[in-house]
Amino acid sequence: MSSNRNNAARSGNQSKKVRSISRRLALSRVWKKIGASLGKDILIVLVIFATWLAVLEISATGTLSPKDNEYRMELDEEKPETEPDIYPFTRGLESVRYVVTVKSTGETVVSAYPFTYAGLILSAMAAVFMIQLILHWISYPIENSSVKKILKPLDNLALKADELARYDLSDNKYHLIENKINSLEPDDEQLISLGDEDLMGIERAMNSLLIRIRENNRQQARFVNDASHELRTPIAVIQGYANMLARWGREDEKVLDESITAIQNESENMKHLVEQLLFLARGDAGGMQINREDISLNGLMQEVYEESLMIDENHIYRIAVPEEDIRINADEGLIKQAVRILVDNAAKYTHEKEEICLGVYSGAGNTAILRVQDSGIGMKEHDVEHMFERFYRADEARNFNGTGLGLSIAKLIVDKHDGHFEIVSREELGTRIDIVLPRVPGQEPVLQ
Repeated sequence: MSSNRNNAARSGNQSKKVRSISRRLALSRVWKKIGASLGKDILIVLVIFATWLAVLEISATGTLSPKDNEYRMELDEEKPETEPDIYPFTRGLESVRYVVTVKSTGETVVSAYPFTYAGLILSAMAAVFMIQLILHWISYPIENSSVKKILKPLDNLALKADELARYDLSDNKYHLIENKINSLEPDDEQLISLGDEDLMGIERAMNSLLIRIRENNRQQARFVNDASHELRTPIAVIQGYANMLARWGREDEKVLDESITAIQNESENMKHLVEQLLFLARGDAGGMQINREDISLNGLMQEVYEESLMIDENHIYRIAVPEEDIRINADEGLIKQAVRILVDNAAKYTHEKEEICLGVYSGAGNTAILRVQDSGIGMKEHDVEHMFERFYRADEARNFNGTGLGLSIAKLIVDKHDGHFEIVSREELGTRIDIVLPRVPGQEPVLQ
């Protein structure tokens, strides 16, 4: 209980220190504003006087020439007293005269009493300054609030540091943490429970780390198992045909041709699978090279459309692009790869002579949309939730060739570009997949 009171007292002292600092900073900002206002007011008065005297000289001589004229201030003791002295700023200065004399002739061209009206000007500026002073002091709460917002991250950091400093980690507590860590088994799903109030923060951090490590291990193990399973099939096929060639291929040309074709196909499939695995591994390790540039999605989708027409004659392709050129900052090769994956999937699961529609649109919130829509077999809601998992294939999709890695690669590419997918799918009606990406800053979206 005493420890809790001490901790609360420390936290209270820390809060008081932060409040005191914010008040001092707010006062400092107010005084700076007052000083700046005073300096501006003095400068304005000096400019008014200098301008007035310059105007007097120009009106008398037609020019302002310091080389030809002589300037001085003198006391005119013979000046009659015309009115009582009501301005304290110029008391005793009403008889000071400003004189401008032409050097060549000695003629006085200007003779004025500048301080006769100075009191009025200074009184007006003093009133203005008092108004400024009141406004600046009224702004103190606003300044204090602004300083508090600026200091809030530092305040939180100081409180966290103070909280960490309060941990009293004796040798017994170090041994407790060490023993709990050493008692964990590799396959153990239990979390650490230290049973010590002072170690609650450390306990939460360690358990959070354990959960992430175990999840990563499970994903890695699942990935390795799935990869080995997928590689086992082409290797078994190649080995089977190689054995057949060794037995009968030398005499039977039909067996020879069949075996060579099968080995070539399976080798190509295995090469494609390994390339996809390496691509995903580089992405997971942060080794994916992204060469961003300003690219046109209209042009990119047009290229994919024309390539699809040449490669796939079994489907009807349509394209819709807006009149405005929609641009993003991205790696053109990677984005095109992601779109091709979606187009390949659409062609795979769409019956012959049916339509596959490609499109580019403006999305909400200054985003761009690349759309691939088919009229194929569609997906169940459960399959949509898992469609980007590696090696995942819906029951209906197992009748079609594929590795189950294409959509995982597309998702990795889109994630690296700060984008996301939006999917709408209905069984026997088809699937629409949108790649949503941020547009180039400054482009005004035109919603389609």
